[in-house]
Amino acid sequence: MSDKRVLFFIFTSLTSLYAGGTQQVSSVLLPILHVSDESSTLEDTDAASEGTVTAKQLQDRPLLRPAEVLETVPGLIVTQHSGDGKANQYFLRGFSLDHGTDFYTTLDDMPINLPTHAHGQGYSDLNFLIPELIDTIEYKKGPYYADEGDFASTGAAHIKYLDSLESGIASVTVGSYNSTRVFNADSFDVGGGKLLYALEYYHYDGPWKVLEGYQRLNGVMSYTKHDAHTTYKLTVMAYNGDWDATNQVPLRAIEDGTIDRYDSLDPSDGGSSHRYSLSANIIHYEDDATTKLNAYVIDYGLDLFSDFTFYLDNPVQGDQMEQKDSRTITGVEISRISMGSLFGLPSVQTYGFGVRNDAIDVGLYNTQNRQRFNTISSDWVDETDGSLFYQNELTLNDKTRMIAGLRGDLYRFDLKSYAGGAQSGVKMAVIASPKLSFIFGPWSQTEIFLDGGYGYHSNDARGIMSAIAPATPLVRTKGAEIGVRTQAVPHLQTSLSFWMMDSDSELVFSGDSGGTEATGAARRMGVEWANYWTPFPWMIIDADATFSQARYKNPSQEGGAYVPEAMEQTFSMGIAVKDYKNYFGGLRVRYFGSRALMPDDSVRSDPSTLVNLKAGRHLSKNLDLSLDVLNLFNAQTYDIQYYYESQMKNEASSVNDSMVHPGELRSLRVTLTYRY
Repeated sequence: MSDKRVLFFIFTSLTSLYAGGTQQVSSVLLPILHVSDESSTLEDTDAASEGTVTAKQLQDRPLLRPAEVLETVPGLIVTQHSGDGKANQYFLRGFSLDHGTDFYTTLDDMPINLPTHAHGQGYSDLNFLIPELIDTIEYKKGPYYADEGDFASTGAAHIKYLDSLESGIASVTVGSYNSTRVFNADSFDVGGGKLLYALEYYHYDGPWKVLEGYQRLNGVMSYTKHDAHTTYKLTVMAYNGDWDATNQVPLRAIEDGTIDRYDSLDPSDGGSSHRYSLSANIIHYEDDATTKLNAYVIDYGLDLFSDFTFYLDNPVQGDQMEQKDSRTITGVEISRISMGSLFGLPSVQTYGFGVRNDAIDVGLYNTQNRQRFNTISSDWVDETDGSLFYQNELTLNDKTRMIAGLRGDLYRFDLKSYAGGAQSGVKMAVIASPKLSFIFGPWSQTEIFLDGGYGYHSNDARGIMSAIAPATPLVRTKGAEIGVRTQAVPHLQTSLSFWMMDSDSELVFSGDSGGTEATGAARRMGVEWANYWTPFPWMIIDADATFSQARYKNPSQEGGAYVPEAMEQTFSMGIAVKDYKNYFGGLRVRYFGSRALMPDDSVRSDPSTLVNLKAGRHLSKNLDLSLDVLNLFNAQTYDIQYYYESQMKNEASSVNDSMVHPGELRSLRVTLTYRY
């Protein structure tokens, strides 16, 4: 097939794939850096916005919270608007992802995102993550992958733990605000395989007037065995967390001196959470094919007490609410990748299916000082997703690959309502998601990518079953991007991408209000530029910049064109030094730009810039000493800003105001690590 015919076929196919009621694809570019330890050859990826982060990039990265490892994904921002035991807030590609909606995350093939969650759809809590155990983070952006389903419209990150350690690790960390961490991990040869264990204890009070008292107990044990053609891995994980929280407060309360910047209006806010899991992975290798099976069972719970409006709804007892979630998650996935030919062309086909079930006991209650006095809603939900996908990669000629895929998902929502606005019943929903990509090159270590596809996210079963204005079960998204990635300059990987995404509806269930909040269809577009440079064997420099725009398609219905909270600009840069004359460390700068808080853009958030530092020295062959300085210049920032109505106890009426959660003050953490 000639290059001209290939190009004509590509642009025709992508246009027709994206066109379902949309105008022409006004491409926006999204750059994605494919991070690897070497820069001599291009990685085999399907988009410029796809990449792999290795343990090497994480070793010398200063982290305030475990989920911040996801900031290795170019353009992704991780913040917090409550106590550290609660799931983080995420931003990516023009989205405020709340606690994980539209960004899918797994750990050793177990899903992290939780549908029909007490606090937010797609809730993604990574507080049980242990950074020292991470082997790789494989990330993707956009709805272009047939093997990615619910919550993966903006992207996905698949975290893999190590099967074994080169040596045992014992570390102790002490620091500001009663920060304490004790960690131990090792692996052994047992029965022809590798037994790995890790134990972690963590305590932190934070700079808050109401001490956070966050305590985390965390454990992992895995057994991995290889034979001639098969790898087996069995993993057990256990996590418990407990904390008090300082949630967002009205900006006026800080400015008029009602409370200190780090004080709370409801000192009884907080929560507890647990996650216990058992998972099994089997990978079978053949000469021209690989088959993979993974199965898991997860026991999860959250009991969260929050007060975001104070005395707006209940001027006597206050507006604190309890969100309680208890669930068992079971699932199995089987996939196969095989090499062959199709129409006389080299072909790689990937196909598989999966089933996931969430059995959920979820409730929302009015409380005062964590004592219930009214039930807002109480529901039992049995939610099942069955998925099937097929993808084929054809090599059209020595410079062109085409990847076509199709995914189908079937959902069953079974809800029994004991109190609240949802109706008991069963609903089914099905959705098909086609995908298409073309990859050109390489020419002079440079490749060009064209990607398009349909995706979706599910809505909360309680919103779907609502007696008033029920939500759409599965919300359609669709996106396209054009990107380029090059390693033409030795030791430098750089990528540039323009992307676009449409969402048919942003109607989701709000765990804070106990109902659904409808917003209209929106379009997002943006550009990303990412770079990864290794000027010396002992130095890594990375930098990325993103610009995005999120607009409602029907501004008159939404009170304006701007999608509130949608991120607009980010910049991140880091320098890491590894084993240079017995020294190691890293310096990172992160800029998070201003964003609209109201649809008419009348109120905007403040931008923020944070600088974190890690510096360490190898005291001996097996002993390291390091210092982390978080928020190096003690910047007075806000981790999160919203704009909504609230009423404090001393106020006669409600006030619309910015609601802020201050970023943490400068803190120091000293770590002594012994390897044995």
